This record gives sequence, structure tokens and C-alpha cells, in this order.
Amino acid sequence: MAETPMIEARGLTKRYGPVVALAGIDLEVPAGSILGVLGPNGAGKTTAVRILTTLALPDEGHAQVAGFDVTAQAAEVRKHIGVTAQDATLDELLTGRQNLVMVGELSGLRRSQAKARAAELLERFDLADAANRVLKTYSGGMRRRLDLAAGLTTRPPVLFLDEPTTGLDPTSRVNVWGLIRDLVSDGLTLLLTTQYLDEADYLADRIVVIDHGRVIAEGSSQELKAATGGATLEVTLTTPQAEAVDALSRFVAGPVHTSHDGRRLRAPVRSASGLATTVVRALDEAGVLVDDVEVHQPSLDDVFFALTGRGADETAHGEVADVAGVALEGAIR
Repeated sequence: MAETPMIEARGLTKRYGPVVALAGIDLEVPAGSILGVLGPNGAGKTTAVRILTTLALPDEGHAQVAGFDVTAQAAEVRKHIGVTAQDATLDELLTGRQNLVMVGELSGLRRSQAKARAAELLERFDLADAANRVLKTYSGGMRRRLDLAAGLTTRPPVLFLDEPTTGLDPTSRVNVWGLIRDLVSDGLTLLLTTQYLDEADYLADRIVVIDHGRVIAEGSSQELKAATGGATLEVTLTTPQAEAVDALSRFVAGPVHTSHDGRRLRAPVRSASGLATTVVRALDEAGVLVDDVEVHQPSLDDVFFALTGRGADETAHGEVADVAGVALEGAIR
């Protein structure tokens, strides 16, 4: 019998007046894995996280987290999850240690337990030296690490990360990625929303692409790349030679595009082992002098553009969905 997923959603639908934030999405995250939820601003990612973390109610559909229904057993769900939102929710005027102790006590730990857990987390997230500094003196990367630590105060089996590295410099992003991977290797189940394609590519075991409130693709990074199409062959000639196009014709899977100066040739190909070497030999046999041959595999950027017709950082037409959703849910509660 298949193991029950730690996060499972079926047909989740959410509307805010005439705006459809979610249009019946399905999600599934096995224990000890990372699901990357990818999409442009306003696609519905944050709305999905709000429902799964009991901060919003679905209009239709159902979901379970850690075996508990997010609507009927919301209190139990909250006991079994950690959440790191886009915007830090810790107190700027408290120290790192005081923030973690406060989160622990608010989560039901006794003060002695909260202090012990705070010390453990500060050490693990390399914040022990800054434990007694007020939060407003922390760098962006340090704040994000403290946010992650706060989400793990009660040792939850499931963690939700909503765009965890937004605004961080490249070094801080890589450090946070390493921490996330370590957490999952310890058995944590994680749902990650992100606009960063390289982040999803590096971290996620499986990826769901959401656009206009719908799941438009899902699979591993490699599966999504393979579904987008083949690789691209790029050849740079020493000098323009008309024979080059004929020499390449048996390797390519579409038209050969030539640059204005005639030196750069580009065409889609079916990727195969040793293709670049084979192309170099064929061009040499045709008497064509070559400076460079490269075979580019499709990236998640290519996948996203093929699926949505725009880059991941471009705003979806339904941008108002998440913005209005947060505001309306806040007003209702």
C-alpha cells in the first residue's frame, strides 16, 4: 500500500469576488521530499500556501497536511507545520535569542524548553555569535536563517517556505539552500514556492508550475526540461562558409539560423552522447574551420517561457488574486 503523502490537495479552488485565485489545483508531497511550486507573481502560489497552512478556507476541494484536514482539523495541522513567509514576522527590537524563545513559548513550550531549543537552533543555523544582537542589526541572510529557525522551533514534520530567498544576495541564497537541503535530509517534508528557476532546479525533487490559478505542468526538473523539447546546437565558424549549413543538416531537427556576420549557426537538435564531437568531425570533413561548438540543454527558464509565454519574473494577469486574497482574508479574520 502506498504511503499517504505528507501534503495532499485535490481540487483546491479560491475566489475573491470575480477573481479566481485558484481554479482547482492538485498537489502531492511525499514524506521527506521537496515540492517546488513555481509561477509568476499573482499566479496563485501564496493563496495555495495560505489554504494549506489554515490561514484561508478553500471555496471548493480539500487538503490534508500531516494526515489532518486543513479545514476540519485546522488546530492539529498548525501543531504539525512550520511556516516561513515572504516577509519576516520576527520582532526587530528583540535579539535573535529572544525572538526564538518568544516563538517557542507562543508555540506551547515551557520557558526552559524554549530557551534550550533556541540555543540549539542558533547553533545549527550558525547564529550563536549573533544571538544577543537585536534583529535590526542582522544582514538579510542572517534574518532569513533566523526565520527558518523560528519555523522549526517545535520540530514540525512539515515546513512551508514562501519565496524564502527573495532579496538575498547570491552568497546568502546558496547558504540558505544548503540549510534547506540539510533539513530535508533529516526527514523534513517541504513545500517551497519560488520565482527563482535556479532555486527550484537545485532544491526541488518535483516541480509544479502554476499560472492563472491552474497547474499547467508538473514533474521533476529533468522531466519538465525534456517535455519542452530538445537541445540547441551552436557553432561558431572561423570565417563564414556556406558549406557549414549542408554539413550540419543531418544532425539538426529544424532550420539552421545564421547570424548577420555568417559566423554563428544555431539550430535545434536531438541531444545525444558525443554529439558535439561528431559535429566537429563532420565540419572538418567538409573543410569548414570551426572556433567553437556547444550543445545547450534546455533550462527551467526555457520550460517556463514555453509553458507561459513569459519569464518567471513577469506578473501574471491574475496578480490581483493573491493581493486581494491576503487583504480580504485579513479583513474577515
